[in-house]
Amino acid sequence: MAGHGAPQATPDSLAAAGAAGLRTIIIAASWHTTVMDGLIDGALRAAAEAGIETPELLRVPGTFELTVAAARLAPSYDAVVALGVVIRGGTPHFDFVCQGATMGLTDVSVRTGVPVGFGVLTCDTDEQAIARAGLPGSVEDKGHEAMSAALETALVLKGR
Repeated sequence: MAGHGAPQATPDSLAAAGAAGLRTIIIAASWHTTVMDGLIDGALRAAAEAGIETPELLRVPGTFELTVAAARLAPSYDAVVALGVVIRGGTPHFDFVCQGATMGLTDVSVRTGVPVGFGVLTCDTDEQAIARAGLPGSVEDKGHEAMSAALETALVLKGR
């Protein structure tokens, strides 16, 4: 699994470093409700553990739309978390959406200087997405990881 070797920031360290004062938004796609609910719950849990009680949550239609929402909203926040899921099908649509979301969110982060936690699952099967969604029985919690990464990066940048 990809989570092997991941860094472990503790919620206490994020809270102690001042994460509670960070303006944070979660932008989440609407497709694959069960997986998305798990990703959102994980991101909200990571925010709460870091002392952020109510990060904003904005839902967009799909993963491709994450980029325009992030581009518009990033300048008003200290950290953005983008959550989505794309499951491979029988057409190149998967490749276009995954590449567009990845490149678009990277561009938003670099252009604005606002960390974007990348919580977009790009999976071959529904089972792979469920395994990464932070649901009961999942082996990974990519929503939690995306929020933690965005908060850690925002704190590092604030210290500069």
